Amino acid sequence: MIAELKNIEKEYRQGGQPVPVLHEINLNVHENDYLAIMGPSGSGKSTLMNILGYLDAPTSGEYLFEGKNNANASDAKMALIRNSKIGFVFQTFHLMQRRRAWENVALPLLYGDVKKSERKARAEEALRLVGLEDRMNFYPTQLSGGQCQRVAIARAICTRPALLLADEPTGALDSKSGQQIMDIFDTLHDSGMTIVMITHEAAVAERAEEIMYIYDGRLKGDRA
Repeated sequence: MIAELKNIEKEYRQGGQPVPVLHEINLNVHENDYLAIMGPSGSGKSTLMNILGYLDAPTSGEYLFEGKNNANASDAKMALIRNSKIGFVFQTFHLMQRRRAWENVALPLLYGDVKKSERKARAEEALRLVGLEDRMNFYPTQLSGGQCQRVAIARAICTRPALLLADEPTGALDSKSGQQIMDIFDTLHDSGMTIVMITHEAAVAERAEEIMYIYDGRLKGDRA
């Protein structure tokens, strides 16, 4: 088991009043799963992904990652888990404009104190996997939107994470570029990667092995 959510609840406070976002979320993610979670804007799907990626914490309930409850872990340990165990792909690419493609990809390894020679080799390997071996020394301003998202995917996988999380990965792309990105996710899953993808696009969700739905903070599907 990669991730297990048990009775997860999440609420925020606005003006001193609680605003419920997630309700009784139960979800198991196994190794090599390819799961899409669909829902409209405001349904809680991005909050759910943030909890899976330790970017946010639940108000109540239990989250086990690789069998461990890290609710009381130090900030340093949580940063290490996020950096080495979880890969993130967002709708906006979050690339550093003054760094070349391979340097952007290698950033998680830099934070993990990996030697420069190994950082570059692993970044180049990841860029080859997404078909950008001929763009390693290009800057983001020299790349198309689809190519920037491929760099972002390479950055997410260069640490060889246990779990890859994608939040609307094709949302900022044209249909052709989006198709190319989904082809890459298919290839990554075929190679053994565990993927959870958040989307509101049915055509994107249908590329996954399983689809679950979230409405008003409640998850519906065979696993829920």
